[in-house]
Amino acid sequence: MSVAIVIPARYASTRLPGKPLLRDTGKFLIQHVHELACRSRYADHVIVAVDDQRVFEAVESFGGRALMTRIDHVSGTDRIAEVARQLDEDIIVNLQGDEPQFEPAALDLLVQLLIDDPASGMASLMTPIRDAATYRNPNAVKVVADDAGRALCFSRAPIPFGRDADPEFHADPAPVNLHLGVYAYRRETLLELSEATPHPWELLEKLEQLRYLARGGVLRIASVSRAHRGVDTPEDYAAFVAAHRAQRSV
Repeated sequence: MSVAIVIPARYASTRLPGKPLLRDTGKFLIQHVHELACRSRYADHVIVAVDDQRVFEAVESFGGRALMTRIDHVSGTDRIAEVARQLDEDIIVNLQGDEPQFEPAALDLLVQLLIDDPASGMASLMTPIRDAATYRNPNAVKVVADDAGRALCFSRAPIPFGRDADPEFHADPAPVNLHLGVYAYRRETLLELSEATPHPWELLEKLEQLRYLARGGVLRIASVSRAHRGVDTPEDYAAFVAAHRAQRSV
């Protein structure tokens, strides 16, 4: 199967305007993400989906491929689908443009889930939750999966809920899991979803993947050892720059 990794990179971030073009490391932030995507052994093409000419030119300056997309998309899925309509690849991976520390091996695992399960149209990743604060945080999306590695439900609420007490977070295996917002789609699944009416669950939780589950789709999910810290705020970016410089000095 052929695979395209598509990286959406919006310029107008609310908390960190111009985020893709930050370059305190000597490279644009979007360049770091592009380079790690290229290290995936499944990546036939890596494409940055942009909505601003400045980001388009930055991607071209380091030899990447950029495609201009509309600025009025209401979701990341819609932006990725616009790009997918111009591609012929069987599998489309959605890697956010603010994930410069994502691991290429995790991308490979994501693609492998779809290769191994012809019945699934979508795949994602999760990691164990080890603290009560994350479990209760509505900004941390929780996922419940069955024993075969199929997602059953996603929610911002604490699921599964401990009726008598909070889960034993350090149990092995961990009883609760954090969803990581990276996806692989079969191209036809992505295009169908982009044209489908949002489901009430999706609108309530503000979670696009619930549209797929509500339609009876099989979403394969695998666990990785840790979450990858994204860049959402100036503090996040400063932490990434510090980690990058420390790694280079080793």
